[in-house]
Amino acid sequence: MSNDFESHHSASFTSVDEKKNNLPQDFDIDMDDPETEKAAVAIQSQFRKFQKKKQDVKS
Repeated sequence: MSNDFESHHSASFTSVDEKKNNLPQDFDIDMDDPETEKAAVAIQSQFRKFQKKKQDVKS
């Protein structure tokens, strides 16, 4: 009997670098565009506010 776990899950053991290089064909966001960076910062800011608000409600 072969190692079923390893053969079944081998595709899920990929490094972060491999995932970055294996982007879907329809991935057309220019990661070097300054507008992309501004959008990412805005999204992260809103997410942090949401997390803080969620944490304050729990306490």
